[in-house]
Amino acid sequence: MIKCDKCQARAIIYQKYSGMHLCPTHFEADLLRKVRESLRETKIFAKGARVAVALSGGKDSATALYCLKKIFARRRDVEILALMIDEGIEGYRPHTLEWGRKIADRLEVPLVVKSFREEFGITTDQVAVSRRAQAPCSFCGVMRKTLLNRTAREMGADALATGHNLDDEAQTVLLNYLRGDVERLFRLRPGRVLPGMVPRIKPLRKVPEKESATFALTHDLFPRDCGSCPYVDEAMRLEVKTMLNDFERSHPGTKYSLLRGLDRVLEMRPPSGFEPLRCSRCGDPCGSDLCQSCRMLEAHAGAKALSANEK
Repeated sequence: MIKCDKCQARAIIYQKYSGMHLCPTHFEADLLRKVRESLRETKIFAKGARVAVALSGGKDSATALYCLKKIFARRRDVEILALMIDEGIEGYRPHTLEWGRKIADRLEVPLVVKSFREEFGITTDQVAVSRRAQAPCSFCGVMRKTLLNRTAREMGADALATGHNLDDEAQTVLLNYLRGDVERLFRLRPGRVLPGMVPRIKPLRKVPEKESATFALTHDLFPRDCGSCPYVDEAMRLEVKTMLNDFERSHPGTKYSLLRGLDRVLEMRPPSGFEPLRCSRCGDPCGSDLCQSCRMLEAHAGAKALSANEK
């Protein structure tokens, strides 16, 4: 039996980057410490806040919700809410929605569910079967972000928390470097505030994916038989993920180094003078006359009409 380096109890995880074996108690304490560090950097909770957690039904968002609820259990000036989006993916989303409702109920967190069908009149499945419309992943990602922000704003949330972990952040940083997209790097600033946009926070940005998964499984926050989205197809991100995992095995701490590098870059960035415009159709903030969501809906409607005429 491998023992915890802090108390000699049975260890459940080994952190290669720290050289520590940790038992359930010290593992949870370490994970919560990392979450608290990330939250302090946002400065959102100094005077109380209402936070909407984007709950997907997966391990990371469930872990984020659990941690926020535990950390602020005694703070009456902090309100934690949960928000789920039904993108309309049969065989996948109904199961995760059910699990998400169970988690929210168990943690006694109010839950709001919004759907693509009700809000946009279309589902990701319908986009996927259209040969002339956008790729389902692109469509789903853009529309999901729009609906999350819109609903969080309607809920009066001071922040929108997502389940992005250290691996997600490191992959995004490296992807943007590889693409030469420096401007998009600055959008990763924690708690960035823009008119009409609910500030996003990432409680797990310093928590490795392996630790988030271990935490979710040991706290019964994630069903072991839950499958993945059938439309996942991010070839370049998958390559970067594999490459980073290889580096991490050979050079423990690589992912943390990428995150620290990003934070240093963000510190050198002067305050942005960017002022978003308002979409002429839906009124949401955007960078041009028409937001990306409305452009996608317009493109799909055009493709649908063209397909009908061809018949």
